[in-house]
Amino acid sequence: MSIQERTRGRRDAIGVGVALLNRLAQWRAIDRLGLRKPAERAVFEATKTGFRTAGALSRRFSAASKLAAPSRLPAAKGTGRFDLTPTEDQQMMVDVVRSFAADVLRPAAAAADTACVTDPKVLESSAELGLSLIEVPEELGGIVTERSAMTGVLVAEALAHGDLGQAVACLAPSAVSTAISLWGDETQQATYLPAFTGSSVPAAALAVLEPRPLFDPFELQTRFTGGLLNGVKSLVPRAAEAELFVIGAQTDAGPRLFVVEPDHPGVTIEAEPSMGLRAASLSRVILVDVPAVPLGSVEDYAECVRLSRLGWCALSLGTARAVLDYVTPYVNERTAFGEPISHRQSVAFMVANIGIELEGMKLVTYRAGSRASQGLPFAREAALARRLCAEKGMQIGTDGVQLLGGHGFVKEHPVERWYRDLRAIGVMEGAVLV
Repeated sequence: MSIQERTRGRRDAIGVGVALLNRLAQWRAIDRLGLRKPAERAVFEATKTGFRTAGALSRRFSAASKLAAPSRLPAAKGTGRFDLTPTEDQQMMVDVVRSFAADVLRPAAAAADTACVTDPKVLESSAELGLSLIEVPEELGGIVTERSAMTGVLVAEALAHGDLGQAVACLAPSAVSTAISLWGDETQQATYLPAFTGSSVPAAALAVLEPRPLFDPFELQTRFTGGLLNGVKSLVPRAAEAELFVIGAQTDAGPRLFVVEPDHPGVTIEAEPSMGLRAASLSRVILVDVPAVPLGSVEDYAECVRLSRLGWCALSLGTARAVLDYVTPYVNERTAFGEPISHRQSVAFMVANIGIELEGMKLVTYRAGSRASQGLPFAREAALARRLCAEKGMQIGTDGVQLLGGHGFVKEHPVERWYRDLRAIGVMEGAVLV
């Protein structure tokens, strides 16, 4: 039975989404995109002197129709037992995304890392996957009828197995559509969400992080006073081309989210060269007396931080799995002193530890995602996942480089890039949302 036949007529959490994605299931994406031998490009030279540019010219967002009330997704139904196995529909969606990551993201990763930008064809294809629809209610043009944070976790993990930097670039718009779906009022949903459900998904970004040591997302220096935002946001993906921002800022009542259209002259974008996530085109966003509209409440901002951290945990799972999948055959094939290096206990134990820690990371992340989908408290689980994935993810990257020896230091092998990308997990805030 085909995937289309199995999903026909089903309207559960992601059944409609699977129908949308299946057109890509048998598609030789990499051939159509011409990415088998991607040429190096220098569209975004982050290794050179940083540049400044006014915010990207934004499309004009307007409400095509009025909503009587904001649309909110109901919590997913629990099974009544501890089972984190993906549903059949979730697994089908993950299979499609994993194929996209393997056929498109992985071959283009080295060139994207060098050029510090994700190829526009890759971004266009990721939009065709419907990534920005995963949390948009069906009645607003999305593909879901209930909360699907767990689906977001699985999709982020599958994308990061191809390349973490490009995964962040592909997921950036969905962070904004998810935020507006979860916490936007009826006017914001009617104004902005149609753009994310159409054929031309706008570049957009969720900006929380600020450029200072020991950053605390609940003590922001970007402030909202008198209807205007002032401050600086750091490591914002695809900021130079963004048509919409959701920005965290401090108010007298506490930190909140705000919607910003970057066509205001007070929005300036500055290149921010980084060690990892180079394909995400990370930039600094400078705000000077920029009008903004509040999105959600102080409590919603706290949930946003937790869901964003959960997204970064999911990304770490995919890249850590890529490290394990790469080093395992390497140590079995690489010989020294007449035998494979995997015969040495120090090497075998290091590979085993990667597998053990990865399973632990996966368990706590999936548990947090499952509880978030069901509308249950998940702050504790998200905090555990964040701590474990940040610490063990960096260790897995380090061990991957160590296992390759001198080969781990050169760009001939992708492990050095994964090492650099995994170090971002403990630093980043915002940018992705599940």
